[in-house]
Amino acid sequence: MPYKVAFVSLGCAKNLVNTEQMMALCQEAGHCVTGEPEGADVAVLNTCGFIESAKSEAIENILELAKLKEQGKLKKLLVAGCLTQRYAEEIRQELPEVDGMLGTGSYTDVVTAVEELMAGGQAEHFASVHQAYDDGERLVTTPSYTAYLKIAEGCSNGCAFCIIPKLRGKYRSRSVEAILHEAKELEQRGVQELIVIAQDITRYGQDLEEKTTLAALLRELCKLNFHWIRLHYLYPEAITEELIEVIATEKKIVHYLDIPMQHCNDGILTAMRRKSTKAELEALLAKLRKEIPDVVIRTSLICGLPGEGEQEFEELCAFLREQKIQRAGVFQFSPEEGTLAYEMEPQVESDVAARRVELVVDLQSRVMDTYNEQRLGTVMEVLCEGFDSQAGCFVGRTYADSVEIDGHVYFTAAGMIPAGTFVWVRITGVSDGDLTGEIEE
Repeated sequence: MPYKVAFVSLGCAKNLVNTEQMMALCQEAGHCVTGEPEGADVAVLNTCGFIESAKSEAIENILELAKLKEQGKLKKLLVAGCLTQRYAEEIRQELPEVDGMLGTGSYTDVVTAVEELMAGGQAEHFASVHQAYDDGERLVTTPSYTAYLKIAEGCSNGCAFCIIPKLRGKYRSRSVEAILHEAKELEQRGVQELIVIAQDITRYGQDLEEKTTLAALLRELCKLNFHWIRLHYLYPEAITEELIEVIATEKKIVHYLDIPMQHCNDGILTAMRRKSTKAELEALLAKLRKEIPDVVIRTSLICGLPGEGEQEFEELCAFLREQKIQRAGVFQFSPEEGTLAYEMEPQVESDVAARRVELVVDLQSRVMDTYNEQRLGTVMEVLCEGFDSQAGCFVGRTYADSVEIDGHVYFTAAGMIPAGTFVWVRITGVSDGDLTGEIEE
């Protein structure tokens, strides 16, 4: 009997890909797939459990879906992903509203779990996190012109603050054949912007029997009919000369590089178990800017790791003022049980860490404003994402803006411009982190 199965995906784009795979499996099994939990037989909530804020969001969503169950508007609640992998016992004890669970190694058991729940049975599936299956069909939920391509699962880097290796398993590259097969399917669907993702794309291929590299994979992807190929996330110590050359010379690869650095102070980097020094980070940034003059760098930063004193924090601020990294996600250290940093001393007071985050965000917003002001009068290629009725104009993104995390360009045009079209826009203004402009006919 076909059931109506609703999917809600939280967390990162890597999680979204797993959700899309579960949706495809349910559809293939003859079930009706929806994004609206109200009125569904089963709601599948794919969670993130990486840091405290993600856990809180997941629990809020569980409680909201539980309300629908109470009101008779939803029959069963199946929770999947990092939260269940990490806190299965706590969920059993404290969230009786949850009817079933899938761990991060068991996404492919979704159909079995849905059918078990609807038959009145138990549904708990926790296969090895080191063997999660990452090929197979997806129901792509992003707009028709943009899609993610996940090239690896897991992580073996072992950063002191990060729980991901325990939740997602060791680093496992997908085969070149599987990746190219999926990329060709996305190409046939008309995807214009391909976003290559993994916890760390720079180590792609090093674990395969026939070793290969990210640079070699990108050369193959560039032969396909994408307009933009965007890269998330490049670990600094693994960016090779060959990779820089491919990014610099392949026209389809956008010059926007997401390089998580986390800090710049050598003592903090060592405590984090990061593999770069400050001098190496500075040398890498100098090299990238020399080889790729229009490169836009995005990074992630952590404030408040145990041992970060005023001196180390000031060094980070000085580094950011000097380097003028255009994009940054700034996070307060979250002490996560099961990580090395959880036990580290001395812990930084929570309000001190929060204040440091505010200071870095403020510093970075000034860097971004300067970058935006430098765009004034230039003509930039923009991927139109449609008409924004509130703003009364079209909205899109330049190469310097990734999906959902960076700014937009709001622009006027005489005629109709379909979403997914690339246009040239003359930048005429700056507004609150975004750019404004008019189409260049």
